[in-house]
Amino acid sequence: MTKSIAVIGSGFSSLAAACYLAKAGHTVTLFEKNKTFGGRARQLKRDGFVFDMGPTWYWMPDVFERFFGDFDKKPEDFYELIKLSPAYSVYFGQNQAITIADSLEKIKETFEAHEVGGAAKLQKFIDRALNNYNIAIKDLVYRPGISPLELITPKTALKVGQFFSTIARDVRAAFKNPHLVAILEFPVLFLGAKPSNTPAFYSFMNYADFGLGTFHPKNGMYSVVQGMVALATELGVTLKADQNVEAIQVTDGKATGLVVNGQSQSFDQVLSGADYHHTETLLPTKYRQYSEAYWEKRTFAPSSLLFYVGFDQPINNVEHHTLFFDVPFEKHAACIYDKPSWPEEPLFYASFPSKTDDNAAPKGKEAGIFLIPLAVGIEDTDELREAYFDKIMTRFESLTGQSVKKNIIFKESFCLNDFINDYNSYKGNAYGLANTLMQTAFLRPKLKSKKVVGLFFTGQLTVPGPGVPPALISGKIVSGLMDQSINS
Repeated sequence: MTKSIAVIGSGFSSLAAACYLAKAGHTVTLFEKNKTFGGRARQLKRDGFVFDMGPTWYWMPDVFERFFGDFDKKPEDFYELIKLSPAYSVYFGQNQAITIADSLEKIKETFEAHEVGGAAKLQKFIDRALNNYNIAIKDLVYRPGISPLELITPKTALKVGQFFSTIARDVRAAFKNPHLVAILEFPVLFLGAKPSNTPAFYSFMNYADFGLGTFHPKNGMYSVVQGMVALATELGVTLKADQNVEAIQVTDGKATGLVVNGQSQSFDQVLSGADYHHTETLLPTKYRQYSEAYWEKRTFAPSSLLFYVGFDQPINNVEHHTLFFDVPFEKHAACIYDKPSWPEEPLFYASFPSKTDDNAAPKGKEAGIFLIPLAVGIEDTDELREAYFDKIMTRFESLTGQSVKKNIIFKESFCLNDFINDYNSYKGNAYGLANTLMQTAFLRPKLKSKKVVGLFFTGQLTVPGPGVPPALISGKIVSGLMDQSINS
């Protein structure tokens, strides 16, 4: 049975869902608020420089392969993938950097050099992480989060202890070197919660890091968006940019259409990949599932202060991805999760795509992206942005042993106010809901509305959670639920 379906937003989850729904034979129209597609994965171009404004890490290549494979395609049909060597480096102080290589064997050598027995302990840790990866990514995360029974399988029954232990506890039981501990705890930051609040089962992120490696799509992550837009177009999806959805129309408890740019449009079903909280504000109050009090009590993954910087010469002593963990993680994390505030001394991350990709900057110049994780819902002013740019650039110069401020051609910033204005993001969050134990799987906001027939949700605030691979998976799961509801 063919239905007309409206999709709100054009992030990875919306694009994925649109592709699956079109493949199933439905008439799909996608509406994007901004002028370009991709949601948070937009692109900034200025003076010959090209920046990914959102995601910059390409992990879990198998998830992308599985997505495109569902349409008898391959990622390389749409973009070129480059494996980074090394994957990234981490600064812990002046002349104190650990570089993570592009293979597990090389990484084991690094661990052994920093802790006696480190290689053997890492192999054991990654073996367990691989086992978790096979259970999670090949099975569990493709389940719709409807029932707790989804988590109960013969394999997960053997892992129950890992749902009640934490990443921090397991890592620290195996390793003593604080720098190695920090590196092993780093991947779960993509899940949006402190390692001390993240179930140990999520060590599968360590396998994604050390086992599968870190990649860069030629021309940036936006090339993945372009590939998905091309696929959606080929499948017959109608994609419309600069379209502000102002209301979801409901008749007798059923979604019947949208108001877009002041015009009513009728549809049989509606799927929103926009911010979940915002989407519910588009409904009459009685049809909203979650109260303001509910959202207030959720643990949100961080927001971010981002800077996109053009330099007039190459930057030395950094890799494509470089992390700066030279200040206490616990203090910064407390400012994100415990007492929301601007951290006195922030950890930060820098990406230099022009180290890998000639198209990211004019010849002889460097493109730099700098990111500071921040709490949601805090104050955001131009003065604070400037003060924190100066903080991190001063430390950057000291840690990497070079002067770079004088080489800045331009910089642009993006922070909480921009996440709210551009993406209708609740409290300016950048990554959605954190994957804590009490916000995992069936405990996350539902893909299917309990109050409106024919209304569905996808993306980082529902299952499986934050990140680009989970977004692709979310789009697949919800499209299956929608197709099932149509044909039942």
